[in-house]
Amino acid sequence: MVVEILPEAEDELALWPQREQDALHHAVAKLEALGDVLGFPHTSAVHDAPVALRELRPRGGDSPVRAFYRRVGAVIVIGSVGPEAQRDPRKFRQAVDAAVERLRARESRP
Repeated sequence: MVVEILPEAEDELALWPQREQDALHHAVAKLEALGDVLGFPHTSAVHDAPVALRELRPRGGDSPVRAFYRRVGAVIVIGSVGPEAQRDPRKFRQAVDAAVERLRARESRP
């Protein structure tokens, strides 16, 4: 499965410590290998999102970082990177909102 990380999400990931960046890249490799079959605890649905959105949970959820994604055609697109919900609810919601906005823009491109 092809996984695309939007440039804004790459920039957000770069703000995290290297250990968390490595953990997220490892989780992305799992997502590339397994696609939609990758399930909990590695991924989870984002509740209360205005569109179907999932969160990638590095280290089976033991990482404080999350990547927010959805399928766009044949590609899984990561729209943003942010904190785990209980760690920082406000920034989690901001990351979800950013992912929704960016993924909607990505979906409208040919």
